[in-house]
Amino acid sequence: MKKQFTLGAALLMTTTAASASGIDRNLTNYGLLFETGNYAELSYANVSPSVSGTYGPTATALGGGATSTDVMSKDFETLSGSVKYDLTDKLALGLFSNQPFGANADYTNGFYTGLAAEWDSRGTSIVLKYKVTPNISVYGGARSIVSQATIDIPDQLIRVQYGLAAQQLGDAAAAAAAGGDLATAGALGQQAQQLGAIATTTPVGGLTYKATTDSDRQTSYIVGAAYERPEIALRVALTYESGYTHSFESVESFGGIDTDPMTTNIEMPDVYTLDFQSGVATDTLIFGSIRHATWSDWEVRPPVYGASIPASPVGSARVTGIDTDTTTYRIGVGRKFSDAISGFARVTYEPGNGDVLSRLSPTDGSIAYGFGGSYTNGAIKVTGGVEYITFGEGDDNENALLATNFSDNDAVAVGLSVGYRF
Repeated sequence: MKKQFTLGAALLMTTTAASASGIDRNLTNYGLLFETGNYAELSYANVSPSVSGTYGPTATALGGGATSTDVMSKDFETLSGSVKYDLTDKLALGLFSNQPFGANADYTNGFYTGLAAEWDSRGTSIVLKYKVTPNISVYGGARSIVSQATIDIPDQLIRVQYGLAAQQLGDAAAAAAAGGDLATAGALGQQAQQLGAIATTTPVGGLTYKATTDSDRQTSYIVGAAYERPEIALRVALTYESGYTHSFESVESFGGIDTDPMTTNIEMPDVYTLDFQSGVATDTLIFGSIRHATWSDWEVRPPVYGASIPASPVGSARVTGIDTDTTTYRIGVGRKFSDAISGFARVTYEPGNGDVLSRLSPTDGSIAYGFGGSYTNGAIKVTGGVEYITFGEGDDNENALLATNFSDNDAVAVGLSVGYRF
């Protein structure tokens, strides 16, 4: 049963990319540390998300009558590799390589046309596991993550943002004047005129924004502990991955005019994961996990953009961000049909939080259904499977006239994992 679950876990890690929270793409499979003997594994996944939104009345009018964003999500692939090697009968070494984070948004229809963002990463982890007793293990190590990002915001989105901010200030000025505070009314009115002038007099294309970062490498640490009872295939493991801060050297531009390189700091989340498995009958076991990530730490606020763009109903002085932490729950069952063949099925649930959606990843929670099987021939194990994900719906703005609603969206992921025992 223990071997069977490990096979299933390998595939589930490859297909998790479509249902992961925040901008998670490919989670590290620390369960590999508990493989018997020396073991190497290569995993591949292809994910096809279909995410689109319906414009509200204002965005429809401003976008020439187009009512839909069309599909703004792009297909992507992930590739990961890992090796576990026994140094002694109590000490084991794990090496992991994956693409932990990623995003790829590209709007090609209607008012959001030209809005695009991409985040690429590559992570490498080294972990040592020590068996304290036959039932208790501890493990820890470090991971190194290299990331790079680009963002494009079209002229029309920023122009509207200036215009709406001017309108807000004008309304506030009128309210101050009605209350007899003429000094405040005058100051607010002057600010409104300045922002309105930017919105109405800047040449077309002059407010188009682009930011590109250099690659940045940062390091964080990993610690964990596990309790096992091999006779009933029981294992409970708790893992902590520390957050860290990317300090990107970034070049921003408005209207094609580059600014001097500056530093953009982006906080990455702390992650706490509880994994468990247990045999429930001969050749049958249940498995699952609870994963909590502090994605509320994450926001993209390049310095020039943050200082130049006013907050308004259509956005804020950050490019994008996530307002709430996420918790993801998984439960599954594995079954061994013969010495060579086993199968599994699982359900993953991430509750929605009702927050305003990020246009980079405009979904609110998800439910995923995955199933697959594995085949063992001597030292080689091959696992394959598929996952179907439905995403929660929501709006990208609190103002119903300005909001774009994203609903009825889904994704399909397929994964393949090849393991070799040596």
